[in-house]
Amino acid sequence: MEALWEFSRTIISFVVSLGILIFIHEFGHFVAAKLFGVKVERFSLGFGPRLLGKEVGDTDYRISAFPLGGYVKMLGESTDEEIPEELHPVSFSHQPLRRRMSIVAAGPSSNLLLAVLLYVFIFAFFGLTETSTDIGSVTPDSPAAAAGLKSNDKVLAVDGVPVKVWSDLSQLIQESGSKKVQLKLQRGDEVFTVQLTPEIRETRNILGEKISRPLIGIVASNNIIVEKVNPFQAAYHAVAHTYGMIKLTFVVLGKLIVGAISPKTLAGPIGIAQMSGEVAKAGPLAFLYFLALLSINLGILNLLPIPILDGGHLLFFSIEAIMGKPLSIRKREVAQHVGLFILIALMVFVFYNDIYRLFDPGRGMP
Repeated sequence: MEALWEFSRTIISFVVSLGILIFIHEFGHFVAAKLFGVKVERFSLGFGPRLLGKEVGDTDYRISAFPLGGYVKMLGESTDEEIPEELHPVSFSHQPLRRRMSIVAAGPSSNLLLAVLLYVFIFAFFGLTETSTDIGSVTPDSPAAAAGLKSNDKVLAVDGVPVKVWSDLSQLIQESGSKKVQLKLQRGDEVFTVQLTPEIRETRNILGEKISRPLIGIVASNNIIVEKVNPFQAAYHAVAHTYGMIKLTFVVLGKLIVGAISPKTLAGPIGIAQMSGEVAKAGPLAFLYFLALLSINLGILNLLPIPILDGGHLLFFSIEAIMGKPLSIRKREVAQHVGLFILIALMVFVFYNDIYRLFDPGRGMP
């Protein structure tokens, strides 16, 4: 019974999270098209056969059979679509270049905006969370162990610089290199100082890459510091956090391309479903963080210059701006076939990764 509940929670959280993200993406296209006067023939919540709906104006608003996301159908969206002259003003393909680019870019932009709004909500209602400087464990035969540091000790300062969160402590240790540092600590009611010299050791960063860096041999505890912020501060930190995650996403993509990160770490729908089930189990806060991260990834991936994705369309429009005329329909169709082949090949690969990981969990985490 418990296994059935776990499976149900995983499926529900996966459908809800991916459905929300795809719907928000398509809603961005929809709003932009409406603002520019483009006729939206269909706005569907879900895919497949129409279950119910209502036509309002020129648009058929419908709920379809498969509730995983949604889509919009604009007049003149297809390259082979013949549009009567009287409908040119409301046709997507007959809009000025800037408008077409704005409509296409609105989808990924909506995903990035959703991430910002989710972070604003999290920070405003739950606060900013940081790992405290409490020591969880001390590595044997390390500089920290030799200096007498123990679990539950709290680091107060490094070389006279006060530290309140673990990231600041780690940064100061990194900056010290292999030079001797002085730590101010608290153990119960006792405050004392020790001196130790970090050792340069090989470890792995958050991307799984092997790096050498100075370490003193302490591991953070699970103690969290929560800082309450007002809505304006929450908005600032939300934008900054989103920007940081966008940068990290591009770094990961770049390292995947050059081979610095193994493609075995890529996850597909099965992997995402597993992760969504785990974060749903961890609680609503973890789920919101995961939803924001997934929204950023969806937005960035859709901006990649691959034909058939939004980024591919933006690439075509950029070429049109440079050449002064659009690419021929034939060239666009060929490019889209190539893009479709790339996406299918990628989907096959990530499905293989997901299935392989089910039987070999040590294959590498997505």
